[in-house]
Order: sequence, then C-alpha cells, then structure tokens
Amino acid sequence: MNRSFLALPSLRRQLFAIVLLLSLGFTIASCSNTSQAAGATPVDAKLKEQVLQIIRDNPEVLIESLQAYDKQEKEKLQQARQSFLQQLASNPKSLIGNSPTTGAADQKIVMIEFSDFQCPFCSKANNTVKQFMEKHKDRVTLAYKHFPLTRIHPQALPASKAAWAAQQQGKFWEFHNALFEQQDKLGEDLYLTTATKLNLNVEQFNRDRASKGATEAIEKDQKLAQSLGLDGTPFFIINGKTFSGAVDLSEMEAVLDKVSQK
Repeated sequence: MNRSFLALPSLRRQLFAIVLLLSLGFTIASCSNTSQAAGATPVDAKLKEQVLQIIRDNPEVLIESLQAYDKQEKEKLQQARQSFLQQLASNPKSLIGNSPTTGAADQKIVMIEFSDFQCPFCSKANNTVKQFMEKHKDRVTLAYKHFPLTRIHPQALPASKAAWAAQQQGKFWEFHNALFEQQDKLGEDLYLTTATKLNLNVEQFNRDRASKGATEAIEKDQKLAQSLGLDGTPFFIINGKTFSGAVDLSEMEAVLDKVSQK
C-alpha cells in the first residue's frame, strides 16, 4: 500500500506501539512458575499505561499485528505439515524412527497414530484400529506416536512411559492394548500388574520408565505433534491423508481406498 509523506507520523506511532507491545510481550512470556523470575525487572506501571493508551488510540495497530501474526503462524504450520508429508512419502523410516510399529514390513502404506492412553476417544478409536489392522496388516504399517495431553490427563504421561518401557522388552503392543482395555484403572498398580502378566523383567521395566530415554522419546513425539499443530487426540495420517477422532471402520477404510488409488 502506498503511503504519503504526511502519513509518516502515524506510521511511526504504530511502529512505536508495536515495539512497546513486543517488549511487554517478551517480559510476560519470560515469567516462571514463581511469582517473578530471578533477576527479572518488574513491568513499570507507567509503561503499562502508556502501552494501553497507545492501544486505545490506535486499536487498528493491535488488530493488524494479530492478523499478521496469525497469518505467519498459519504459513509456518502449513510448511511444517507439507515437509512432514513429503518426508512421509519419500522416507517413512526416518519419520517412524524408533516408534513401535506393527503390520506390513514394506512400509508402502503407513498409518501414523498420535494417541493418549487416558483419552476416552483414543480408547474407542483403538477398537477400530485393531479391526482395521486385522483386515489390512499385510498392506498397512501402523506406527504409534505418544501425545499425552498432560494438562487434562494426569496418568497419560506415566502410562506412555510404562508403554515405552514395555517396548524395550518387545511387548509394546500387548501393554498398549492392556492400558486401553483397562483405561479406568490407569495407575501404578495396573502398570506393575501388567508388566508381571507379560513376564517382563520388572526391575528393568521400572528403570526404563524412569529413564531419560523414556522422557526424551515421548518429548520427541510431542514436539512433532506440536509442530504439526495438533491439539487433540487421536490423530491419524495415512500416506498424507489426515483424519482425527474416534472414526468408524468404514471411514478409516475409505481413507485407505483413496491412498491406494494413487
């Protein structure tokens, strides 16, 4: 948009307002869990009032800034998803990494599932996934990604760590199924009882689930989910086609049909 020389003072005010807003934003964003981070300088009351007054005088600046930020974030998200899908198509092994898999070994059709062991919709979806994989295990590779929603599910992270520990002894899917089948009993008793029933080495199981490796593996999956803009579970990707929620078997198979036609 062209601007005349006479408009420059207004533009300067807008830029000044944005600088102040960003400064204030960085101060707020750096706060710790305590009332004030060590060494942090309190926001001056006068500065707060100045920023608020600038917003009152120039509300369009805030709106334009938010719109620009929203656009930028959407573009970043789109780029991240596109990069992920391209990598999934060209090199699925690199995306699967050390995640547990089941089904076809050739990985020509890969279904990646982001899930939370305490999510009731994930439990319902798990029944569908089991039916789907029983029918298509010779064609489809299923890879599980941990996405515990820790803010609303207190047992999601401990359950993920327990399942990861079971994976280290080759029993991820058995443990995974036990957690979903007894989702209402998630907790220490269930984790230990299940480990014993599956004939796991319990000492190793306890070491593994408390290990740095468990934390890092789960955090890696969480970061991947966040980079894709995911905010809920379950979420599925089959060769570039995405869908979410406790879908019916027919819906899952419809997606498989679409990717199979390519």
